[in-house]
Amino acid sequence: MIEFADDEIEINTGRPTLEMVMINTGDRPVQIGAHYHIAECNRAMAFDRAAAVGYRLDIPSGTAVRFEPGQSRKVQLTTYVGREVAYGMNNMTNGSVRSEQIREAAVRRLRENGYCFEGERYKVRPRPDTVLGKADAGET
Repeated sequence: MIEFADDEIEINTGRPTLEMVMINTGDRPVQIGAHYHIAECNRAMAFDRAAAVGYRLDIPSGTAVRFEPGQSRKVQLTTYVGREVAYGMNNMTNGSVRSEQIREAAVRRLRENGYCFEGERYKVRPRPDTVLGKADAGET
């Protein structure tokens, strides 16, 4: 038999947190899982990505937050712990989120690949390799 605590269980106690407003500027729903490196989430999500490098949603493991098209909401983020590395996802970070050099390179790659940043919320740009005419002409 599994015994459960009588009181509420606190998660991520004592970890640094960051609150920010995120806006889905796209035309499709976006769902972000609890452990996803938030800076690399869907390109149509507008928020301060540079500040969010090294953070994830401060929600229980196995859960997610869903944003309908045009929806905005305030979320709380918390830092990665342990080795503090982000690999995969959209391949923008791929290294230690503690390294200023890796953080700067990740933000640069996010901008180069058309990810929406706060202040640019309605300027979601196509990725460079999908610009009309460019792919058709065989250019890279």
